[in-house]
Amino acid sequence: MTDALRLKIENLPDSPGCYLMKSGGRIIYVGKAKNLKNRVRQYFHESRNHTPKVRAMVEKVDDFDIVLVDGELEALILECNLIKLHKPWYNILLKDDKHYPYIRVNMHEPFPTVDLTRRSAKDGAKYFGPFMSATVVREMLDVVRTVFPIRTCTRAIGDGKVYRPCVHYEIGQCHAPCAGHIDEAGYHEIMERVLEFLEGNDQPVRQELTEKMREAAASFNYERAAVYRDRLQAVESVMQKQKAIVAGGGDQDVLAAVRCGDDAIVQIVMVRGGKMIGSESHALERAGDEPPEEVLTSFMLQYYSEDSLPPREILLSHLMEDADALSQLLTERRGAKVTVTRPQRGEKRQLVEMALKNAGDAALKREKQLTNSRLRTIGALEELQEVLGMDVFPRRIEGYDISNTQGAQSVGSMVVMINGRPANRDYRYFRIRTVEGANDFASIQEVISRRLKHGLTEREERLAQGQDPVGGKFSDLPELILIDGGRGQLEAALAARDELGLNIPMFGLAKRLEEIVLPGEEQSILLDKHSPALHLIQRLRDEAHRFAISHHRSLRGAAALRSRLDEIPGVGPVRKKAILKHFETMEALEGASMEEICEVPGISKQTAQTIYDCLRANKQKETEEEQHVQSEN
Repeated sequence: MTDALRLKIENLPDSPGCYLMKSGGRIIYVGKAKNLKNRVRQYFHESRNHTPKVRAMVEKVDDFDIVLVDGELEALILECNLIKLHKPWYNILLKDDKHYPYIRVNMHEPFPTVDLTRRSAKDGAKYFGPFMSATVVREMLDVVRTVFPIRTCTRAIGDGKVYRPCVHYEIGQCHAPCAGHIDEAGYHEIMERVLEFLEGNDQPVRQELTEKMREAAASFNYERAAVYRDRLQAVESVMQKQKAIVAGGGDQDVLAAVRCGDDAIVQIVMVRGGKMIGSESHALERAGDEPPEEVLTSFMLQYYSEDSLPPREILLSHLMEDADALSQLLTERRGAKVTVTRPQRGEKRQLVEMALKNAGDAALKREKQLTNSRLRTIGALEELQEVLGMDVFPRRIEGYDISNTQGAQSVGSMVVMINGRPANRDYRYFRIRTVEGANDFASIQEVISRRLKHGLTEREERLAQGQDPVGGKFSDLPELILIDGGRGQLEAALAARDELGLNIPMFGLAKRLEEIVLPGEEQSILLDKHSPALHLIQRLRDEAHRFAISHHRSLRGAAALRSRLDEIPGVGPVRKKAILKHFETMEALEGASMEEICEVPGISKQTAQTIYDCLRANKQKETEEEQHVQSEN
């Protein structure tokens, strides 16, 4: 601990506020405290039984800042804002920023509609939800619009203009307020029944549909009876997907937290109108050592916002000390009273137990997924390290391939895996400069030489400036290199490496038997076809091949486009460059109309007509030649 840091700790105030732990000028943790002196000092007491996560964080802290506030609620609000702003590494972070769908009904409009929206707002409209997915909302909207004759259009009604009724009126799914066939009062009566249905009371709708179906059947109007039957089945289908919960019949969110290795799982069960509309789990990384009540507090502060308002009641598996302050904050966000409780018995406790059970199941599934993911990545790399006899773990593997068409437009690709996962930002391609014709051996030697030279030069520059080599474009050198091909390609790559005095392990992967070719070894290695190591290097090889082919095709298309443009009179270098930039491919230019060609900067209508005519003439000539060849065959 430095003298400056010790002095700061000794002079901490007895005041509520927030503290920002720093490492190298970067904020790595934000916390709140009723008493900053007592709370911050605890981190630096060696006798404290800190969790591994806290110990790792404290070891990195070289400075901290504090922000004083007047009370506990202000500290809670400030902590929430600072975490969202800085996203510190050691804080619990909710990464899911999606907006859940709602059903919106604005009864202040003369002829309201029922719509899907991603945001709830305090605009006087009624919002139902949030729902787990837009699919659930659309199913609900389909049922509403099937059962209730309400409008689905966006016409502006009420300005005295009368429209012609659409097909929905003809099939009985709308009363056509746009044509004046129903007044506001009558339409609002229907909308009141819609609201009742959306609130979860489907019994009146079922009863009405059943009676109408029976009346139609009794009068031998079987087609009409079938319509009511289908509507009744639609209502029953959508309601069966919502499990009934007897817990006061209100709106509740039930939250439970469990540990999952180094992470934590928060399960949220949504209850609206006394019915469970969905359940989902959130994984909070690096939160496994945190107390469950702290996990739930951090989750709620980030989860509930203007886009996802809290319900009137939140039931928790673990209750934090500052529950009153949290309840007050959520009340301000909602604009109405929000209670936060931990039920001990009864039906509400059963809901919490259900959430805990689901959280445990989600944690078990996540552990299995992580185990499988590790087997495909780190486990595969460990196996590959053992197979190749490497002393160093192959954190970064680079794969190389060459693509050309009869030696033209030859290009080399470099794809990267870091810890067994594709690092797309590190992918590079190389235009072959020194090799003429289809010579894959010389091409791969040029690519490896250029890549490693770039890396060594940039590495020296970054180290001289005190920077981490890992952050450069080429300075992060690989622990292992894969060459797509057999012994010839591998020997060429080794020659480029040895010329630079490096000792990076290399191997080839021959496609015929999927055999690993090693330098100086006559015998190849054949891995079991189910081997994770084999699957990993196959993915890397295939990705190198795909990346090379895709770039080669783009170069070939651009070359074809240039050659075609060279044959057209009046198209010089400037115009050719503008056309290439605008259309990019020959297919796009050949499919363009004369008006679309005119949109190219610097292309007049006369020049566009010339280009259009020449392209059509060439296309016609190619078609006739193909037909002639086919007739001879």
